Amino acid sequence: MMDYLNYIGGKWTESKSRETYKHYNPANPSECLGTTTVSTVEEVDSAVIHAKQAFLQWKQLSPVTRGEFLRKAADLLEQQTEEIAEIATKEMGKRFVEMKGEVARAAMILRYFAQEGMRKTGELLPSINPQNTLYSLRVPLGVVSVITPWNFPVAIPIWKIAPALVYGNTVVWKPARESGITAVKIAEVFEKVGLPEGVLNLVMGSGAKVGNALVEHPDTAAVTFTGSNQVGQEIASKAVAQNKKFQLELGGKNPAVVLADADLDLAAKLTIEGAMKQTGQRCTATSRVYVEQSIYDTFVDKLLTEVKQIKVGDGLDETVNMGPVASKNQFDTVSSYIAKGVEEGAQLLFGGKCLEGPTFNEGYFIEPTIFGQVTNEMAIAREEIFGPVLAVVKVADYSEALAKANDTMYGLSASLFTTSLDKAFHFIKNSEVGMVQINGETGGAEPQAPFGGMKESSSGTREQGQAAVEFFTAYKTVSITSSL
Repeated sequence: MMDYLNYIGGKWTESKSRETYKHYNPANPSECLGTTTVSTVEEVDSAVIHAKQAFLQWKQLSPVTRGEFLRKAADLLEQQTEEIAEIATKEMGKRFVEMKGEVARAAMILRYFAQEGMRKTGELLPSINPQNTLYSLRVPLGVVSVITPWNFPVAIPIWKIAPALVYGNTVVWKPARESGITAVKIAEVFEKVGLPEGVLNLVMGSGAKVGNALVEHPDTAAVTFTGSNQVGQEIASKAVAQNKKFQLELGGKNPAVVLADADLDLAAKLTIEGAMKQTGQRCTATSRVYVEQSIYDTFVDKLLTEVKQIKVGDGLDETVNMGPVASKNQFDTVSSYIAKGVEEGAQLLFGGKCLEGPTFNEGYFIEPTIFGQVTNEMAIAREEIFGPVLAVVKVADYSEALAKANDTMYGLSASLFTTSLDKAFHFIKNSEVGMVQINGETGGAEPQAPFGGMKESSSGTREQGQAAVEFFTAYKTVSITSSL
């Protein structure tokens, strides 16, 4: 059994705490994958100090040179796709094919931001005084705290780390405890391509201790976080108190709206994919679907046809369509919401049971679950479940569907299935979310497009694409007066 260490100042370092966190395969909880070290507050401080020192040299490099490190990391990541995908599948349960796709996406993100190093960093502005040269520059912030979740253990860290680095910042990264081994493998990629010591540091441990120390450290200039709303609000409060930048990507309760004029076969297929892909453990997962009453029964039948084709099992089995949830805690949470849905009077149309027997090795497997006759007042329609559970709501027409889809604290992603251009453009304009899909499943965006939500799904800034520069840099305005 391997022990995986922190990466601080270019060195792999065992924590002085002597504490470790054991990692188990959620598809087979008797299989221990290894241990990760548990950092102390003093080790967080050491990582920040190394990052602060490295920043002095890193920011002086050309952004083109910084981008070249990202390009090399993309090449190496692709070469190690199978290895990293297998480790991540064992660590958090996602299907192997899904993890390979995630690694490929991460490489694409690295290549995208490598090219961002070629983009202009400011602009020449007109001045009232003809003897003035007036221009603006975008400059790095300093040390950025990166705090990431377990559900996308490769892609989410990369889409934070890549822009932070190319724009001249240095990073201290705390991954979720559950994905610590995968995080080590990602840090090794940057080490192997020769990233200067201290530019990227990895510290592992709990959010309450290690994450909090990062957020509150006086020498971190900004924090970018993806995770729960509760933790996100705590981070925001602490960051505001220190006048440091913060970026939060939080929860979602993403609706799909299916109208009578839609291609119902396509809508059913993509609604089930949106709800059950990655075992529903995505902030962009489809968790509610609003269906016009004239097609409700027909559409429910099509959903059931699609969901019955899903085979649940170990993500390393290529014949499987859905893996386990990532942990015992997640298993208990999802199970409790299923029980709550039944208790509240929703109609359990399919699934709802944990899967047992020799095939499942006492793993954390839950059937894909569909509830019908759901109302917007029910917990399964209002609260983020983060599991393979879909709530189906009957509505009279498009207007009611839009109103109910918007009736939520969240505003991340939404989709509409229709052949009406009028309704499509009305939905784009009036859906209270950051990302809209027409005739597609709720989901994220391509690497060149901004990612983020509205309402309580996001703090407002966007990740990915050119929008990332807004968070990871600050403006500097320069005025030069000539005496000639």
